[in-house]
Amino acid sequence: MSGSIPVTVLSGSLGAGKTTLVNHLLSTAGDRDLAVLVNDMGEVNVDADLVAEGSELDLDDGVTELSNGCICCELQDDLETAVVRLARGRSFDHLIVESSGISEPAPVARLFTTESRVAALYDVDGLVTVLDTPQFLDWFGGQSAPERRGSDGDRPLSDLLVDQIEVSNLVLLNKADQCSAAELDTAAELVAALQPDAETLRTEFSAVAPDRLLGVGRFEQTAVDELPGWKRALDDEHSETGSDHHHPDEVYGVSSFTFRRRQPFDPERLASFLRDLPPEIVRSKGTVWLAGSETRVTMSQAGPSVRATAQGPWIASLPEVDRKMYRSNRPDLAWDDDHGDRRTELVFIGTEYDEDALRDALSEALVETDESENGASVDGDGPFPTEPGEEAVIRAP
Repeated sequence: MSGSIPVTVLSGSLGAGKTTLVNHLLSTAGDRDLAVLVNDMGEVNVDADLVAEGSELDLDDGVTELSNGCICCELQDDLETAVVRLARGRSFDHLIVESSGISEPAPVARLFTTESRVAALYDVDGLVTVLDTPQFLDWFGGQSAPERRGSDGDRPLSDLLVDQIEVSNLVLLNKADQCSAAELDTAAELVAALQPDAETLRTEFSAVAPDRLLGVGRFEQTAVDELPGWKRALDDEHSETGSDHHHPDEVYGVSSFTFRRRQPFDPERLASFLRDLPPEIVRSKGTVWLAGSETRVTMSQAGPSVRATAQGPWIASLPEVDRKMYRSNRPDLAWDDDHGDRRTELVFIGTEYDEDALRDALSEALVETDESENGASVDGDGPFPTEPGEEAVIRAP
């Protein structure tokens, strides 16, 4: 939109170097007049170097105007009010939103892109993730266990880090001075597997030229939902059964494969398989059909963490009237004459894994369709959730 203010949404794990990056941008912005919103789990907690002496104006709801042109505020329920006030009350060229190290960037980005008074004032310029590269390699190389997300949940930070990377336009491989050249190459390969369209920059102390981050126009409206590597791998493969196609990334050397079957899993055998996933599998995600259950379940693995979520019933399990209505509203839904929409569709992304062994193990976790319909060899849902929206931890770090 003409005249709207560009926004960069900055995310990254705790201690990755986000505030250091903000400091660097403020000191090297040149003619740009920057505003910065900083969130730290409901408390303003900015490095002392960022807070200049001589701050004169304290606004409501935690917004502070600093003499160096930086504005810091809490980012919680009042985020929308805060950014609207900034746009109407201040003159600046670019807004940087630094999310908490344990928050997701996608909801923040959506605030600026949905039909709202905020979207009328701002345009998202880019989504940037700062990585603590040594920690990233440890987590996804199986060397150490990620911390937990926080007191309000048990989600590991490895899950969150994957979420942050998968929606990014630019990823900083920070603390590059603590890694070898080979390790940095590996980190770049892993990022490319998770988000094929993201640019990576290798940085020390988050030092990067402002022109590489600001005014780049890299964000697209569909990016939040359509760019992750796991989704692209699924979308790129159109075969139904068999699904023996191997999908390599010829540029980065990271490969993926998709496992599709119109055949259900034994819940306990599938859970055992997921708990034994090798560390070479960095990311896996998709839909599973569990024998003896009419609940559609999605599985999400990030490094050492595996979680499952119940999405609701398979359409094929609904009464005929409801089934016809759903199908009429979804003409592109893949439908099988025998099994309807029941299916397994999983993508696995990693490096130097034994694909044949993984496929064999997955196949061994399946049960024959008639066997599952009769309930043979199937004892409930195992560790998987059954109520819509319910989550279950299949493997914890």
